Amino acid sequence: MSYTLSKHAEDAIHEREISPEWIAETMAQPLAMEPDPDDPELRHALRPIADFGYRVLRVIFNQTKTPPHVVTVFFDRTMKGKL
Repeated sequence: MSYTLSKHAEDAIHEREISPEWIAETMAQPLAMEPDPDDPELRHALRPIADFGYRVLRVIFNQTKTPPHVVTVFFDRTMKGKL
């Protein structure tokens, strides 16, 4: 899946050692999808990452852009054991 990254997302990927493939997989085949509570254009895609101890990756992206624009990405500690 193709996507673009915000500057914040680019920085987060490097700081948090997040693979671009993990982002693409999470967006293409999320285990859960949530609307953003503040912005109706944003979606939250969630997926446990086996290569990272099954921690849950949260990818927040603008679904109205083509290709989708990733705003931020992080491992969500609040989702541990929930997916």
